[in-house]
Amino acid sequence: MINKLIQQVGRFRTAAILTPIFTALEVVMGVLIPYVTSWIIDRGILAGDINKVYLYGFLMLVMAFFSMMFGILSGRFSAYASSGFAFNLRNAMYENIQTFSFSNIDKYSSAGLITRMTTDVQSLQQAFQMLMRISVRAPLNLIFSVFMCVFINLKMSSIFVVALVVLGVALYLIISRTVKLFAQVFQRYDDLNGSVQENISAIRVVKAFVREDFENKKFSKAADALYRLFVKTESLQALNHPIMMMVVYGCIISLSWFGAHFIVIGDLTTGQLTSLFTYVMSILSSLMMLSMIFVNLTMSAASAKRVVEIIDEEADIKNPVSNAVMEVKDGSIDFENVSFSYNNKSSEAGGDTTAYAIRDINLHINSGESIGVIGGTGCGKSSLATLVSRLYDATKGTVKVGGVDVKQYDLTTLRNEVSMVLQNNTLFSGTILDNLRWGKEDATLEECMEACRLSCADEFINQMPDGYNTYLEQNGSNVSGGQKQRLCIARALLKKPKILILDDSTSACDTETDAKIQRAFKEDLPDVTKLIIAQRIQSVQKADRIVVMQSGRITGFDTHENLLKSNSIYQEIYQIQTKDSGDFDGEREQ
Repeated sequence: MINKLIQQVGRFRTAAILTPIFTALEVVMGVLIPYVTSWIIDRGILAGDINKVYLYGFLMLVMAFFSMMFGILSGRFSAYASSGFAFNLRNAMYENIQTFSFSNIDKYSSAGLITRMTTDVQSLQQAFQMLMRISVRAPLNLIFSVFMCVFINLKMSSIFVVALVVLGVALYLIISRTVKLFAQVFQRYDDLNGSVQENISAIRVVKAFVREDFENKKFSKAADALYRLFVKTESLQALNHPIMMMVVYGCIISLSWFGAHFIVIGDLTTGQLTSLFTYVMSILSSLMMLSMIFVNLTMSAASAKRVVEIIDEEADIKNPVSNAVMEVKDGSIDFENVSFSYNNKSSEAGGDTTAYAIRDINLHINSGESIGVIGGTGCGKSSLATLVSRLYDATKGTVKVGGVDVKQYDLTTLRNEVSMVLQNNTLFSGTILDNLRWGKEDATLEECMEACRLSCADEFINQMPDGYNTYLEQNGSNVSGGQKQRLCIARALLKKPKILILDDSTSACDTETDAKIQRAFKEDLPDVTKLIIAQRIQSVQKADRIVVMQSGRITGFDTHENLLKSNSIYQEIYQIQTKDSGDFDGEREQ
């Protein structure tokens, strides 16, 4: 894990190396200044030699200037290196997330990923800066200060040994308790971020159902859990200061008592005693800084594991190692003994068929055919579609597009030719044109208008004051559900794919608009294979053939007319929807 993090320092490595060097030089200057102070007192003031006061005073000013310059350079380089380290971490995480398949994304919550890229990275940035500066300053300051104390008076240095033992034991007891609490903090951050994200993304539903009080209580509960955990942790950590001050005052009293005795007998000078007072503060503050380092590094260790977990996560779906197929011949689709589970381990280990979303699928679709897929919620319709564009890989069997196993295709090539409109339609903040050009970056206005004509999106775009330059809010919150669906369909059409998959993508459109879209597809896209997943019979009945699914299996595959004659499930769906004007949204009871 440490090696993985070190690699992320990257081009900021030089700054990361220079920081501790300048920090060490700053410490050396800082440690020598009190010793020069003792010369001013003993050789200048007490000796009555004003020239020595000027000389050593000037020497102190020079040392202080260099200490300041080394400190400035250390701070500048540490800021550059730590910020660059955080920048590289976020980039590495984000770039790897972009390679994730749907199965990888399923492992992490959105709130968890956001926390890792913000709070966790910030924690690592602070820890890295601390490692470069404080973790160098504190030990060196401690070692040099102890050396100077021993150099000045060995007997008096025994006071520091006792103080070090007392303070060390106290800090160990505090740290051993706080590190366990810090390990829980980031899980609480995930819960808090999850509550905020869910509420904001669903704010309209919250208001529609008047659930503001419930959401406030849920957020307050998550915030209160984080608050209590931090209070408990910080309360323990706050004991560091009073304990250190108690030891400091004890050392000062001891130094005063024994120092006066040594001065009287001539083993210590007044200037040396003054220096010892400075060094005792330096030693104990160094110990305090070391305790902070241990606590913060332990806290950041939890963040490091979470960040490296994302960086190391390997995409379940990858391009072929060699000889990737770079062209899709046509839009034919073949499923050969295909079964799929969202949890491959459970199905492989136990062979439990109930773990499969779809089972034993054998299906051949000709290029250019219009295929409807219908069935109750949870029957496997969407699962079937995601295997075509290799958003997931089949657990068993083979899925072919254009006669070639989808695993042999270059992923970009495959997904450019298999355009899919998912159930959850997503638009991004920007103009309508910006969103449409996700389908084709260099699409002309005329191409965008043609795609919108086919999806019937032009009907409402032309009524907008700014037309195709109308600004859409995040997730298209300023357009209706049906309008959002039609824009997403137009975006998919701009790719000019060989296969177009609509996963319940006209459910929010009225029946007349739905019929217009289906008619436009039939007339204007005769060579494109169309896979239309729907709940409504009306959306699929004009298709060349219709797949009927139940409990992950295909129970029928034929034309609308033939299915009405031979398939009992299809007959039931048809009767429910035509007689009761309802949508079929449940499994047929056996």
